[in-house]
Amino acid sequence: MITLVAGGARSGKSSFAESIFKEKRDVVYLATSRFEDDEMKERIRIHQDSRPKEWRTFEGNETLTSAIGLESHYLLDCLTVLTSNIMFDMTKDLELIDTKMQQTVEDTICCELIHFIDQIQEKNFHLVIVTNEVGCAIVPEHHISRVYRDLLGRVNQRIASLSDEVYFLFCGLPVKLK
Repeated sequence: MITLVAGGARSGKSSFAESIFKEKRDVVYLATSRFEDDEMKERIRIHQDSRPKEWRTFEGNETLTSAIGLESHYLLDCLTVLTSNIMFDMTKDLELIDTKMQQTVEDTICCELIHFIDQIQEKNFHLVIVTNEVGCAIVPEHHISRVYRDLLGRVNQRIASLSDEVYFLFCGLPVKLK
């Protein structure tokens, strides 16, 4: 079972995703954030404190299949940060990301996710993926921000098409789309 949970910033996505596994102890939490500044360290600490101590944590953005163990439940939080990390790792200091490179980045991200999803489905496990919807706001002023917004929108579409369930969170309220 693959469940995608989308929504805007602070819409309640992570809390809702965690609630799906609230009665489960055999959960792996795939954390994609990096400890890069004090604000991010605090956000990570809050997330860590909010989930059960019994859940195993895997930190990373690549080789997600190495997180698969004996547990039956997996929560990837979040696809938004995974996408930005991989995008920025691949494009480094480019000021202009041409369409060929954009497609290469998108395919790299989706290959990683699809390989992971395939392994989860093969084992009949449950995966919940959290992602942001960033395309409902104003058009970003800068090229790199527009590329990121568009890239994440396309990645979200591809993962939603592979998902058994898709939820969108509005003001903390989940709406089932699929």
